[in-house]
Amino acid sequence: MRTRTSLAVLATATTLSATHAHPHLNQHRHSHTPRATSTDWFYAFQAPSLAQIDPTPAAAAASTVTSLVYATITVSAQPHGTAPWGYRGSDMATFPPGTGASAAYPTGSSNSSVTLKPSQVNATQSAGPTATAPAAPAMPSTLRGVNLGGWLILEKWMNSDCFEGTDAVDQWTFDQTDGAVAKLKQHWETYITENDIKAIAGLGLNAVRIPIGYWAYDTFGSGYITGADAYLERAIGWCRSAGLKVLVDCHGSPGSQNGFDNSGRFGNVAWQDKAQSNGTTNMQKSISILQTMARKYGAPAYADVVFGLELVNEPISWQQNNLETTKSWAQEAYAAVRSVATNKNLQIIMHDGFMGPSQWLDVNAAILGNTSASANSSAPAPFAIDTHLYQNQMAADSSLTQDQHIAKACNWTSSALLSSTANLPVYVGEFSAQTNICANPDGSTVAGSTCYIDGCQCSTNVDMQYWNGPLKTATRKFIEAELDAFERGAKGWFMWNYKGPGAWGVSNLVKYGVMGKVTERMFPGQCHFG
Repeated sequence: MRTRTSLAVLATATTLSATHAHPHLNQHRHSHTPRATSTDWFYAFQAPSLAQIDPTPAAAAASTVTSLVYATITVSAQPHGTAPWGYRGSDMATFPPGTGASAAYPTGSSNSSVTLKPSQVNATQSAGPTATAPAAPAMPSTLRGVNLGGWLILEKWMNSDCFEGTDAVDQWTFDQTDGAVAKLKQHWETYITENDIKAIAGLGLNAVRIPIGYWAYDTFGSGYITGADAYLERAIGWCRSAGLKVLVDCHGSPGSQNGFDNSGRFGNVAWQDKAQSNGTTNMQKSISILQTMARKYGAPAYADVVFGLELVNEPISWQQNNLETTKSWAQEAYAAVRSVATNKNLQIIMHDGFMGPSQWLDVNAAILGNTSASANSSAPAPFAIDTHLYQNQMAADSSLTQDQHIAKACNWTSSALLSSTANLPVYVGEFSAQTNICANPDGSTVAGSTCYIDGCQCSTNVDMQYWNGPLKTATRKFIEAELDAFERGAKGWFMWNYKGPGAWGVSNLVKYGVMGKVTERMFPGQCHFG
């Protein structure tokens, strides 16, 4: 078995940010008062087993550095005692901003230091990034993927075990609870493993979308526990080995872009707030953080596996947020990310703000007018749109039978997606198998969550392990119709989610025989595309 040890230090003089959200509006979202923090720098140790961390300068000196290091970093020991593995921003030592840094790092030793230089980056580790770019395999014509949500950003409705015994409602409030560091480390270690990545590839999927919060890269301290990037990096190595492409999704942005718990903080939306105490805005902070992410995952060393970076997930386009402001920001963020991403084929992806891809044709036209890349070239388009399509969020969806849900999914090719001539690729970044229906013994379905005859089962109130044949069949038909629609009308798709309660979890759907390989159909031709 190959193992690797690394010290990653992401050093940036500017602030950064990004948030997380899902349209499961009836399922989740949550908030807390931020603590005052000083200027902090993110770091993470990655050992052969991340369950056993030796956070000492001696261990760092013996480490093989596989993460990109942008400047000479001096790690100076301080007699604080051994530091815990994960840090809240305010618990970390402080460092002066600049292109080089001397980082005060609490350890068990008082008189040691180690200096790491870019030349020490080891280019031979198969699981991690390399100093020179591996040959990038061709992009699949259609990306077929699944989200790894609920992992690097907690959502209570998906991660109820983590929240047991606490009053926390989201990642922010969870991170303030006693024992949060140990719980979070255990969760990161076990929720997604290399076996999960292998299982995903075995389903015929060729991509994953991995949500992560801005605080993983926030050099000024956010009050969140840091360390998630080390697990993202490790998962990318697994995906490389399994032949999966990766979309790195900045799912939670500074100030919260939507007030949903998937942004990290439930409640107030402050992403577009004009002024911060240091004179910057949360949107500016977002761009700085995205640049940090792009310097790392937009480097040639990751070009064979990381195909895209998503700027922000599900920014709302109402209440505190203005769509035109979001669109202007997207152009600015695109240019900023493009300026630092040395992999020039990195695709930069923007969520549509729940307004539909057609609202972004003008932004795409402006970007194509300012780039040397051709929309018709063999290289990936420089810019793409992410749209999320669910059929259990709106009140009207609760009045549909499964046949009507299927018809609606088939119609998405013309109502919710774009023509291939639009030169704007569209990804369905989230959708699910979940509908609010009941299945009768004869295979017919009724809307809602109430049965009226013996032998009927409803998807929302029966544990999946007890689903009968008609309910499994109705759900599989719906999934296959969705996939047929997306295969026809989108550049790719990512189901929400690999793990989750009931029909929200692809792993459950497969386990209980509701879903098979995504390239196979038990009920072909439902959409009658011809």
